[in-house]
This record gives sequence, structure tokens and C-alpha cells, in this order.
Amino acid sequence: MAIEAGPVGRLAPPVPELDPSVVERWSVGGGQLVELLAEVCGRLGGVGAFRLGDGGPAGRPTVLVTGPEAVQHVLALNPQRYVKRSHRARLLVGEGVLSATGEAWKSQRKLLQSQFTGTGMRRYEQRIAGAARVAAGRWAAYARTGEVFDVGEEMRRFALDTIWRSLTGYPLDADTDRELGSVAAVVAALPTLPADSADAGEAVAEDLARIDAVAHHAIAAARRGSAGPDGPGLLHLLVEASAERPEYTDRLIRDELVTLLVAGHETTATTLTWLYLLLDRHPEARTWALAAGAEGSTERREAIQALVSETLRLYPSAWILPRHAIEDDVLAGYAVEAGTDVVVCPYLAHRDPVLWPDPERFDPLRFTVPGGRPSVPGGYVPFGIGPRACLGLQFALRESTVLLEHLLPAHVPAFRSVPEGASYSITVRPDGPTPATLAAHPLTAHPDRGR
Repeated sequence: MAIEAGPVGRLAPPVPELDPSVVERWSVGGGQLVELLAEVCGRLGGVGAFRLGDGGPAGRPTVLVTGPEAVQHVLALNPQRYVKRSHRARLLVGEGVLSATGEAWKSQRKLLQSQFTGTGMRRYEQRIAGAARVAAGRWAAYARTGEVFDVGEEMRRFALDTIWRSLTGYPLDADTDRELGSVAAVVAALPTLPADSADAGEAVAEDLARIDAVAHHAIAAARRGSAGPDGPGLLHLLVEASAERPEYTDRLIRDELVTLLVAGHETTATTLTWLYLLLDRHPEARTWALAAGAEGSTERREAIQALVSETLRLYPSAWILPRHAIEDDVLAGYAVEAGTDVVVCPYLAHRDPVLWPDPERFDPLRFTVPGGRPSVPGGYVPFGIGPRACLGLQFALRESTVLLEHLLPAHVPAFRSVPEGASYSITVRPDGPTPATLAAHPLTAHPDRGR
């Protein structure tokens, strides 16, 4: 269907669609989905359509968006037209801010937003630093003993410790760490769960029960006024809100707590794991970052931030962002009917060779030299953009930088094996374990790596 575009009444053509015979080669499971999306993008450009099965509502194709202007149009300029209907993690996070919609989402986001900007972020500095010191202590022990450890698991422990301190004021203890391993288990299971919500819930019922038990224990402690050595945390803010906002029942507080746990550690842990795998192939990047300035200097911090930013370009925290058009619209000159599913894909947008020359190359200098990264809005969106962009953007960047300031100068993991590919779920994760030891001479780069 053509849609009227602009005051002159010109009719916009439909979005160009990938030939169904090409689509038939792919399935939507696992890495095949990203391969299909790459095919659509490669053949049709920054806005293209494809049809799976019956093609969604009324046989309509799904529209893939990767061009920067179109990304900006959908996520930032017209969020009221392109809405979020649900979230793959709803089974885990319930009605938390990640999956909430409409007025409920607006209210929940407003309550939390002030905690993650400016003054709000400063209250977490000591908690982040405390978790980084604990992680650095573990790595020092690994270096002394030569013990084999898993880098991804270490990044998970650090990120979970950081968010737990921020939520409760307490450092992460061994029992809580063990029980909250169920969060990662459910996240990993999401792509393979049955479509029926009851069957899906049954499949992970034991893990959800363990998560609920931890959450309800923490909520009860916060209601009693219990605060850890770092003082009250985000959980106390949610409990206090319940005194004036009846919608903040224990169930909604549980959902927000689990949402913050998932969003606050899963993405950061994955980013840091990818970064260490990239540094294993490109040890010169570590040398460059450490040579940028003295310990604690602005120059070194900015270089380390560039390592993180380039990792997020290749493996964005929000690699795919589904939306649903509730009104007719014209997108990049093409007609989009109300009822159409729209998929924004930062993972592919960040691999546009026009915006990012040699896009598969790991090059942190893109984020330090003038003109190294595109200035066009929508060209770099690892946490999304617009009103539904990730609340914890600054938190995630800060905790990643602080940990790397502790670990990079002292330790170089020597991987026993590395994953062969990626697993595409809520995040883009390495598809296998990351066992390593710490090199005996940590400040010596590996000259033969990355050739």
C-alpha cells in the first residue's frame, strides 16, 4: 500500500522486500536470524523488508532498519508511532521498566532516571570501586597460583557485585552469587523456550523460584530499613515509592529489582568479556591505552573508554530493537503501514562501511581522533537512542572503565581456548567458555597474537 508523503500528496512506495526464495534459506533460530538480517541489509540497504511465514499481521513483511537517519526516525523522533509491544525477557523481568509500556513505563522510568545521571551517579562511585578492588584481588591470586579461571565468569561476578551493591548497599556474598546464577541460566534459555508462556515458565520454574526467593528476601530487608555498609541503595528507593504509589507492590518491586539485575550486569559482563577476547587478538590496543597517560590520568581513562566504545560498536548491548508501527508513516521515503513490525539492528548499523571504514576491524582510535566516528545521529547506538534508550548507559561505561583501570596495567589473560562465534539472545554473547591463566609477565604483550 502506498502512503501519502508530505504536503504535496506524493505517494510513497512500499519498502523494498527481499525475494522470498532468498528468505527460505534461513531460519529464525540462533545465528541464522542475524545472517538473514545481514542479507536483507546487504541487498536492500538501510531500510528493507522480509517475510517469514505468513509475514506477521495481515501478511505484512517485517521492516529492517539499519540506516542512521531511519534509526533516528524510528527510535528518537517518532517513538509514539513506533512502540515497544513486549520484551523477550518478560518471563524473567515481569512488568519492570525494561518491558513496561504506556503510562506505566513513563512513571517507572521517571522514578529511576535521576539515579543514573549526574549527581545520582556519584553515589555509586564507591560501590563500583569496591567491586573493582575485589575483582582485582581475585586476579592477583590467580596470577600467584597459576589457576585456570573463566574470564566471562569473572566479568559476570564483578558486574553482579557492582549492581548488587548499588541495589542493596551490600557486597555480593557467595550464597547470593550462587542463587543469582539462575538469572544467567534463564537469559541463556530464552531463545529456546516454548512459545506458550505457561510452558516457557514451567521450563525454567526452578530458576525463577530461586531468583524470586533472593528478591523477596532483599525486599523484606529493605522494608525493615536494613542497609549495607555503603548505605541505602536503589531497592530502598523503590520501597519508599510504595508508600505513595500503590502500584509499587512487592511484585512490581521484585520485577524492577530483577530488571536492574539483568540490565545492570548481563550487558556489562558480556561487553567486558568481548573486550578481553579482542585484546587477546590485538594486544597492541592494550599497550596503546596504557601508554596514553599515567595511572589515574584523564588521558588513560579516555583511552580505556575508547576500548569499551569500540567493543560496543562491534557487540552493542542492544543488538536488536523490535518496534511496532501503530500509525501509517513514511520512513526514508517508503510507506510503512500501521500494524507493521519494525526491527532496528544496531549490530548491523555499526558495520556500515560507509560510516565505519573497514567495519570488522577493532580500532579504538575511531573514538579518539577527529572524524574517526560518524557524527550523524543514529550512526552509533549501542544502548539504543531516544526515550527508551538504556537508563544505565553512564553506569555501564563507568563500571567498565573503573574495572579496566584496575586490571589492564597488571594482568594479561592467556586464553586456553576462545569461542568460535557468537550467540544472539538478549545480548550478543561469546558462544563458549573463556578459560585463561594470567601471564607471568603481565606487561609484556604477545607479539604473535592477531597476525
